[in-house]
Amino acid sequence: MENRKLQVWLPLLFSVIMVAGMVIGYKLREESGIKNFFTINNKTSFQEVLDLVSLKYVDQVATDSLSNNAINDVLHHLDPHSVFIPASDLDYVNDDLRGNFSGIGVEFQMFYDTVNVLNVLPDGPSERAGLQVGDKFLKVNDSISIAGKHLQPNDIRRLLRGENGSIVKLTVMRDRQIIPFNVSRGTIPVPSVDASYMITPSTGFIHINKFAESTYREFMRSLENLQAQHMQKLILDLRGNGGGLLGVAVNIADEFLDGNKLIVYTKGSHVPKYEYKCKRDGLFETGDLVLLVDEGSASASEVLTGALQDWDRATIVGRRTFGKGLVQEQFQLTDGSALRLTVARYYSPLGRNIQKSYKQGYEKYEEEVMNRFHDGEVLKGDTTKKSGPAFKTPKGRIVYGGGGITPDIYVPFDTASMGNEVMKLYLKGTLSNFIYTYFIEHKEQFNQYKKAADIVAFKAGEDEWNALKKFAVRDSIDLNKVSEKDKSLIIKRIPSLVARQIWRYEGYYEVMNRSDDFVQKALQVLNEKDIQK
Repeated sequence: MENRKLQVWLPLLFSVIMVAGMVIGYKLREESGIKNFFTINNKTSFQEVLDLVSLKYVDQVATDSLSNNAINDVLHHLDPHSVFIPASDLDYVNDDLRGNFSGIGVEFQMFYDTVNVLNVLPDGPSERAGLQVGDKFLKVNDSISIAGKHLQPNDIRRLLRGENGSIVKLTVMRDRQIIPFNVSRGTIPVPSVDASYMITPSTGFIHINKFAESTYREFMRSLENLQAQHMQKLILDLRGNGGGLLGVAVNIADEFLDGNKLIVYTKGSHVPKYEYKCKRDGLFETGDLVLLVDEGSASASEVLTGALQDWDRATIVGRRTFGKGLVQEQFQLTDGSALRLTVARYYSPLGRNIQKSYKQGYEKYEEEVMNRFHDGEVLKGDTTKKSGPAFKTPKGRIVYGGGGITPDIYVPFDTASMGNEVMKLYLKGTLSNFIYTYFIEHKEQFNQYKKAADIVAFKAGEDEWNALKKFAVRDSIDLNKVSEKDKSLIIKRIPSLVARQIWRYEGYYEVMNRSDDFVQKALQVLNEKDIQK
């Protein structure tokens, strides 16, 4: 009985003692005048400032956004490529490197506050559900209206993407009729190889837009397919390829280099030197090879280009590359966000690091490529900057480190004299929007073309130019001010842009390459090699 009473009163007794202790502690804190007596405070000054802004600032502030911006400001003082990725953006960023995502399989574009379907992935979820090019999205999941709202592309992607196998309900307008669709989300590939075809009976062409997890598999399928068509020479187009995964670029380089040649090596203050060498017999170790590059070719693209140039394996045609010689590693943070931190520099087989200077700060670094257009570098090859030390290849050619990779053969920027109205045509997306609407209005005409090569029968001229002029007025663009040269260039591009609308980038390159300066120069180089043999 006494034990039972003790069990009842003990918790109460402990509570009284605890409260008494708290009161005594509080009194001691007051009498001592020490603010942090019996307190633990591990907050940094940075966190304290954010807390005070959140609690005391005159206006409501999104402190998460403020914190993210502050982190990136700190990182920009380190180098231009270390970056903080918020948790809300991480899936989208990682999808690009994975080479696929879970969605409905459409390309879309916002036209005057309405989401239009530009392309439907063949045999994808949307095609199986019955969606067509030209459909306009009104609602998502019945309750979310997206028509008449100026949404950002990322907002629309978040609505359309989701768990594999989940259903998204769409309300669509087609030919003034409102139609409901249920689309089961599936795995949507994001191709790295935009185009792969035989540009001549003996020459293949491959364009790679990035180096993702799926790129090497795509590249090998393309290479094997072209070799089955008796390819002897190859043009590999890396223009606009901003890079990606270093290991993927190394694997592709291995297909062109023999033996155990060094492809690239990396090292940093906290990362030991690591050499990437050839490990296998390559599929294309001896055929003539030309690489196309420009100021948009960066990072992993420069790893591949530098290796092939250092070993005299390929002729590099184009313009000076971007100049990114830093390696990032991604670290997952506790709140679901991530940090891509520069951990090493990479060096070509000859020891070149082609990272351009960032001593003048982040903004100047970002402006450097645009300055190439202003200072005339993209117009004349002899003004291309050769910064950094000189190196000699096995065949005695001189190549340079620092500031990107200088091509062996220079191709100037064809439209550098472009006027303001034409610049607006591209920057505002007016030309691509016109192509889409023109295609929708002339579907029957274009349905007669069964493959991209057939579209050469389509001759753009004054009718298309006048239609474009009328269309451009909506975006406050006056094409009456355009020079005859610029007018001719735009008209020449229309068939290739229509081909992209119908057959995506495979069709675009197949048509555009017929007159592309880079490609024509590459073909000339390959023909000269044949003559020399």
